[in-house]
Formats: sequence, structure tokens, C-alpha cells
Amino acid sequence: MDVVVVGSCNIDLVSYVPRLPAAGETILGSKFSQGFGGKGANPAVMAARLGAKTALISMVGEDSFGREYKLDLIKNNIDISHVGATSKAATGVAPIFVNESGENSIVVVKGANESLTVENLMEAKDLIQNSKILLCNLEIDPKVTLEALKMAKSFNIRSLFNMAPATTGLDEYFQYCDILVINESEAEIITGMKVPGVEEAKTAAESVLEKGCQVVIVTLGENGAVVMSKGDKEAVHVPTPKVQAVDTTGAGDAFCGSLAVFLATRPELGLQESVYRANKIAGITVQSPGTQTSYPQWKDLPPELFGGEKLLKDG
Repeated sequence: MDVVVVGSCNIDLVSYVPRLPAAGETILGSKFSQGFGGKGANPAVMAARLGAKTALISMVGEDSFGREYKLDLIKNNIDISHVGATSKAATGVAPIFVNESGENSIVVVKGANESLTVENLMEAKDLIQNSKILLCNLEIDPKVTLEALKMAKSFNIRSLFNMAPATTGLDEYFQYCDILVINESEAEIITGMKVPGVEEAKTAAESVLEKGCQVVIVTLGENGAVVMSKGDKEAVHVPTPKVQAVDTTGAGDAFCGSLAVFLATRPELGLQESVYRANKIAGITVQSPGTQTSYPQWKDLPPELFGGEKLLKDG
């Protein structure tokens, strides 16, 4: 496999609203849609649509949502040999509100995702050992995520850890993580610093890097990302072209899935160029509504995204 993802499968329940409701407030929405999501399945689908050989290690419920999800993963050419089904909980769901500016507010109910165990992970040992990059997140039992990172480290497999949803008390995770991807709010939770812009993100990246990981990437939405590797004197800002956002749901997962593909299949591009291209793909996804429904196939993307010429201009 090029990319193996350990993470969640959720059914997205999306309501489009004029603005995000305040506490205790009822407002009227304009549209509702149901789709496939989850911080495990989303980057797996993005990676597969970019042509990478992709597998997912996850858990769904023994219900209609779970059955539908497995079929959809198969349609996306994802190896589901280690996507289990449990009768102990329903398939995870994510009620999502999207306002007129494309900003979102999300509640995740893990459900069956919490039934994924370390034993399930061990059963997929050969799959992980023969992958190029392992991608994981925190929408499952955190102990499983930690074990996945340890396993990747022991096999000398590069790991990409999207520390979301972020929380404190995860210091042990950093020493087993090669590449950490966080957004502004997650950086604030981890460091205790406010991250309103690029310069603050650079300071936060430096602080996080000291915790033990090899690379820190702080994603900044329309402002691109900040990247810092062990040994760098300072963090580097990688900009991204401005676009008109319709729905930002799943953009971070699209970034992670795309980055994993470039790192696994085009290592000669280097980290900053890979981040730039992954952000361009994420920018394309926010111009369409929905989560996985907004993820493009590689054949529908500009050919230069997969070419050898450098796209990120110096300065």
C-alpha cells in the first residue's frame, strides 16, 4: 500500500444555515444533506482518488449506515479488509452546520469508532508494515492511535498524525510521530498560545516541535500553512492561492490525504512543495458543497499538480 489510514468512519448530517446558531437558539436552515465523512475515511478517499493504493483500518456499526459505508469505500477503490463491523454501537455520526461563508461547526458522536481496538490493529500488522506512510487521527480510542504510531516507528514507516480533535495530555504521542498536522485552534490547545496569524503559527510550530516530533505543519486555511522540521532555524510559511469558499467541511482531511500521497509516491518533491500542492487540492474542495462529494479525482485536477516542475515559487 502507498497509504494506510487508521481512523474513523462517520455519516455526515449537514445543515446549511444563514449563520451558526448561538447557545439555546433555534434558527431555520436552507438545505440538508447526508454524506460520508470521518477523519479516517476522508483522507483515505482523497488518497485513493489521487490514484494511491490505499487501505483503511476502521470500525462501523452493524446497521444500514455501516453497510452503506463499506460499499462506498469499495467504490472508491479502498482496501476494506480491516474495516470491521460491531453490534455494540451505531456507526459514528457528525451533525454539521455550514453558514453562508462556508464556515462550519461540527459535533462528532464516535459510536462504533470507539470499538476499534489494539487487537484489530495487530490483525492489520502486515498491512501497516508494507505501507509507505501511515496516517492517523484522534476520532477513535486514543490508545489505538498511540499504538499505531508506535507500530509505524518500529517498522520504520513514516507516520502522519492529524492531532484532531486536539486535547491536552498527549505528550507521549509526539515522540512517535514523524509529521504532525494541526490547524490554528489545535495549535492553541496544544501550546496555550493564541494563533491568529502566520507569525504566531511559526512560534507555535517551534514550540510543538520541541515536544519530540520530526515535522510540524500548522494549516491556516486561506493563509496556507506553516512548516518546520527538526534542525530548521525557523518555520517557513507556505502560501496558497485564494479561492471563494462554499463549504470548508473536510478540507483539512483532504489536505492530509493529498499530502500523504505526495510524500508516499513523489518523495522527490520535498516537504514544502508537497504541502503547497496538498493545499491547492484542499482549496479546490472548499469550492463545492459536502465533504467527500467535494473531493476530486486525479484526472479532473490540473496536470501540473502531478508534474515535476516546481509550483511553489521562492519568496
